[in-house]
Amino acid sequence: MTACAVMASAGCGAASALPLPPKAIALNTAGALAIEQGDLATAEASLSVALEYTPRFVEAWVNLGYVELARGNFEQARRDFVRARALNGQIPAPDHALGVLADRQGQGARAEAHYRAALQIDPGFAPARANLARRLFARGQYENAREQFERLALVAPDALEAWTGQVEALEQLGRATQAEQVASRARERFGDAPALMLLVARQLLERGEWTEAEAALAPVVGGGDRPRAGAAWAWIAVARVGLGDVAGALRAAREAQAVDRDDPVAAYVLAHQRVP
Repeated sequence: MTACAVMASAGCGAASALPLPPKAIALNTAGALAIEQGDLATAEASLSVALEYTPRFVEAWVNLGYVELARGNFEQARRDFVRARALNGQIPAPDHALGVLADRQGQGARAEAHYRAALQIDPGFAPARANLARRLFARGQYENAREQFERLALVAPDALEAWTGQVEALEQLGRATQAEQVASRARERFGDAPALMLLVARQLLERGEWTEAEAALAPVVGGGDRPRAGAAWAWIAVARVGLGDVAGALRAAREAQAVDRDDPVAAYVLAHQRVP
């Protein structure tokens, strides 16, 4: 689930209610950036000094909790998040952070409750909206997930996941025409983004448009995202089966398994196709 290192001014959450020293803000920003880069030691040092300037700095406490979460120190992360919420219960970031922690610990119901609490404070808080939508999708609540992804698109229209999430939920609901319409609107905004093209290719496969599907997937296999490239190879294997190119399908399926040996689509192709 998505964490969200918090800046003091905007973005992931509302700013602290108290006036903040510029140096503390700068240190919190540096700490948030260090978290995103995986430099936890630098993040901890920056955030600790920010809190020396302003011990009631809510965002710095949230970010310090994310440092502990990244280290696997769940109880310390919880203490930091709870402290942040106690300092100011009108900022969504602490409840969202508690949801991320609950998700990490496999406590799905508790995670959902925290994401909803964050959204009660700020319905436009995109990270909580995205994580709630993912949780609903994961437990098969596809209509509710679709609704949350749709709302995410309203508050964060440049978030690609808001659109791909709608497409996947609609596909699960058997509403293929609507899924294609959402995918079309998404392509107008994002072009041929790889995550989107995977979904477009699957739609083409469902219509038996094998050549078009492989053409849509070809750029994805050459991208830098190896898991996505592996998934693209698996669907190319399906397209080649449809074209009657069994040898080509087996080659594509093996390419997929070179990335993910457990890819179910590749495994199915390899189990059911034989070179004549």
